[in-house]
Amino acid sequence: MDNVLTVKDLSKAFGEITAVDRISFDVKRGDILGMVGPNGAGKTTAIRMIMGILTPDEGEIRFHFNGKDTAMDKSRIGYLPEDRGLYDDAKVLDTLIYLAALKGTPRKEARYSALKWLERFDLIDYSRQKLEKLSKGMQQKVQFIATILHRPEVVMLDEPFSGLDPINQDIIKAFIQELQQNGTTVLLSAHQMNLVEELCENIFMINQGRPVLYGPLTEIKKQHREQIIVVRFPEQEDPSFLKKKDGVSLIKEEPGRIVFRYTGAKAVNEILNELTAEMALEEISVQKPPLHDIFIQTVRKRGGIVEDPHFI
Repeated sequence: MDNVLTVKDLSKAFGEITAVDRISFDVKRGDILGMVGPNGAGKTTAIRMIMGILTPDEGEIRFHFNGKDTAMDKSRIGYLPEDRGLYDDAKVLDTLIYLAALKGTPRKEARYSALKWLERFDLIDYSRQKLEKLSKGMQQKVQFIATILHRPEVVMLDEPFSGLDPINQDIIKAFIQELQQNGTTVLLSAHQMNLVEELCENIFMINQGRPVLYGPLTEIKKQHREQIIVVRFPEQEDPSFLKKKDGVSLIKEEPGRIVFRYTGAKAVNEILNELTAEMALEEISVQKPPLHDIFIQTVRKRGGIVEDPHFI
């Protein structure tokens, strides 16, 4: 799969504060690349440089449309900014038609497409309403429609789930997946790592402006030795022997259930065999830790600090 965007050694400082510090990544055509990290990590600054809103201090940004390096063409890019920017006193449909026209979409085509998207988002009854009359979630849906209405080849989504309830998060997530299925390339910036895990095959992690991990999600998890093991057993069984084993750290213990991390030298199968020999078991599950935990542990292992370690 060829690249549609290449970012190399990108840096940006504001006075004495370095917001982005020599980051590099590629976005492959038809892929969803998740740029993840806590708020203030540098994600928005990076996207604003890619979009030409900010000028980099150092580094290169190259788009590859039609199989060759080209200048950024905003008519081929959809951009959902972190700071939403709709006109409160404008009507929903008029706003969508106007914004699509700025990207070169004929008015008749823009109107037809806008009505279809409003219907899909259950907003058709609000097409003649002013934006100020809509809830925040509704406004965010309208902004999402404006981002994709001109059928861009590449979509930049900066915190698209921010402020949405779980139901609307799922709606936006489903439409992002649909974009990819239709061949659109997506750069997704978010701090909700659980949602990014569900959407993205490739991940770029950033913290305090610096790269943390980059690559396929499956490879990132595969290289992380830690396993999370959940064991269910009859309540009369005693799992206390587990706490004495090398590489075991307890996460949660309750009657009939124990959850622990395992980072020992033995293969996981050996640990499972030992469990089976020591006690009666009802259920065992083994999984890699969530992306959030991998991020936190990687940063701390390198001596870094996550200013908000409790971000989703």
